[in-house]
Amino acid sequence: MTDQMKKEGKPLIILTGPTAVGKTSLSIGLANAVNGEIISADSMQVYKHMDIGSAKITNREMQGIKHYLIDVLDPKEDFNVYIFQKLCRKAMDEIYAKGKIPVLVGGTGFYIQAILRDIEFTENEDETGLRKELEALAADQGPAYLHNMLKEIDPKSAESIHPNNIKRMIRALEYYRLTGQKISEHNDEQRGRKSPYKFCLFVLNDDRKKLYERIDKRVDLMMQAGLLDEVKWLKENGCTRDMISMQGLGYKELLDYLAGEISLDEATEKIKLSTRHFAKRQLTWFRREQDTIWIDKRDFKDEQEILEVMKHYMKQEGIL
Repeated sequence: MTDQMKKEGKPLIILTGPTAVGKTSLSIGLANAVNGEIISADSMQVYKHMDIGSAKITNREMQGIKHYLIDVLDPKEDFNVYIFQKLCRKAMDEIYAKGKIPVLVGGTGFYIQAILRDIEFTENEDETGLRKELEALAADQGPAYLHNMLKEIDPKSAESIHPNNIKRMIRALEYYRLTGQKISEHNDEQRGRKSPYKFCLFVLNDDRKKLYERIDKRVDLMMQAGLLDEVKWLKENGCTRDMISMQGLGYKELLDYLAGEISLDEATEKIKLSTRHFAKRQLTWFRREQDTIWIDKRDFKDEQEILEVMKHYMKQEGIL
């Protein structure tokens, strides 16, 4: 696709960045500035009843801006990039039909890439014997065994995939076995695809020390707000550790506490540490992405200044 064709595409604004950097607040000002509506690119806020641990935006915080892909699935349902892409495209069509601009907001880099680069997934979504075999291996030998398998065939993927993320490890191993290609190479190829949209991809960032302090404070506030009660309720209503929803940060650690495996203090510290590691992986992903516009909060006195700079970039791209 030529640059000229890209310029003729529909407008799309993306606001991403590491967890706890302040995307939610900025996204409201951004949507107001462009007559936009917001689509959540978050793998946890899509679930109902998972409000505290996902730092879900409240109705009050939305300030009347319509949001999509929040509270649409039951925690017992699966959610992955294929489902996200389908729901997101539908939401975008709705927004375009109103003459408004979609503002995609969230920190799940793979989801954002799937929309921005219009990636067509060819992997077979049907259950395969290979997948069942890998699931059985994970259950029998533990996640570390799969992670070591992945390290041998695709070290780059092993570095970017958390050792407890069984689903993603299985996807990577399965992809290699079925195609003979490393999924990290496949992802790099897809990342290089031209976008069909006239877009601005903003990455909000801050000083690492400040970001980590915000993460620790946020976890403390989540615990004070009743995260443990939220996890207890989910567990009592049939949610188990192997469900996609319950593998989210904050949920899996508190399930370990409820199972008597660790103390509450240990669970809280694990949430903080895992979230800091997650933020680091997010930044690594965004640095590999093309056409990013980095917005460092240290360079601005307030959000209004940030919005003015964003508007400048959007005018350059012909979005405004």
